[in-house]
Amino acid sequence: MKGAMLVGGFGTRLRPLTITIPKPMLPLVNRPFLEIELLHLKQYGVDDVVLSTGYLPAIFDEYFGDGSKLGMNLVRVAEDKPLGTCGAIKNVAEHLGREPVIVCNGDILTDLDVGALVKYHKEKGAAVTITLTPVEDPTAYGLVPLDEEGRIIEFLEKPSWDQVVTNLINAGTYVLDPRVLDQVPPGENYSFERQLFPDLLAQGEPMYGFPSDCYWLDLGTPEKYLAAHHDILEGHVDVPIDSRSSGDRVFIGEGVKIDESARIYGPLLVGNGVEIGPEAEVGAQTCLGDGVKVGAKAHIEGSVILEGAVIGEGCSIDHSIIGRGTVLGPEVRVAELSVLGDNIEAGGENEFRRGIRIWPSTIIEAGKIKF
Repeated sequence: MKGAMLVGGFGTRLRPLTITIPKPMLPLVNRPFLEIELLHLKQYGVDDVVLSTGYLPAIFDEYFGDGSKLGMNLVRVAEDKPLGTCGAIKNVAEHLGREPVIVCNGDILTDLDVGALVKYHKEKGAAVTITLTPVEDPTAYGLVPLDEEGRIIEFLEKPSWDQVVTNLINAGTYVLDPRVLDQVPPGENYSFERQLFPDLLAQGEPMYGFPSDCYWLDLGTPEKYLAAHHDILEGHVDVPIDSRSSGDRVFIGEGVKIDESARIYGPLLVGNGVEIGPEAEVGAQTCLGDGVKVGAKAHIEGSVILEGAVIGEGCSIDHSIIGRGTVLGPEVRVAELSVLGDNIEAGGENEFRRGIRIWPSTIIEAGKIKF
């Protein structure tokens, strides 16, 4: 079966991390998130996938090539301009054939049973099947009520509480018959959710919902990006971690140096070539990228430290994100979901709190920021 994946967005809510890398290529437990998504599809026999790229497309090309290193066939088609969710799939339609195809958003972490979804789609004889997930606050989303046979009745955009008839929302994974794309104008910004799907429903096309209580998380914000790491490390969603486990969900890569006086606590991922200095403490729900250096007496808790970052002596990093190659001097404090982009140089005794975001390659003198 063929798949198509939407990976062309700018990832604006995840800036500054996405200034230098597309959101689907951000590391999740030390491998690009898109690789995790692709391997998930491959488990169900979807090994022929078209990537609809747009923002920084060369990064996808350089990492994946033709997909052979994953045992897959990947085709990449870059948008010249943003085409929307449906317009982007129309733009790659020539690569999809005429059999049912699975369409995925490139920012959703899920353990969806793709095989069961495809089987359901075929049994129903559907033109489109939309995966649905339950949410606690239905008023914040577009709802998709179903009849007793699972057929979609209507689409309700962000209803008031007195309009709520279901808690099921569009989970961003579809199976569709490519013929439905024939009515989509080429080269135009066009939406599945606001245009094609309502139009197909009005035309009487057989559209079905596939309710699922699988794990589902939109990685669109720093808070969700951290939560995804925490959930994987805790074992709430099954994602392969490419490191050996020493028990208690402590995963250690190759060539790691941990001083005998340092302390580490699981669940935790320590990437390849990491160095942890004397009396440092790396606490639960932390992910250290390859080549990270943690100085003496530093403390890290619940955070993501990306590849090649240097955490200086006595630093404290709490539930925050440090970008690739960023260097922190001694006694720097980073807390409260703050995000430091790639290749920052921050001198000692700076304090980054309350969700502050620092853009890549910024140079900050010692003691200049007490946020």
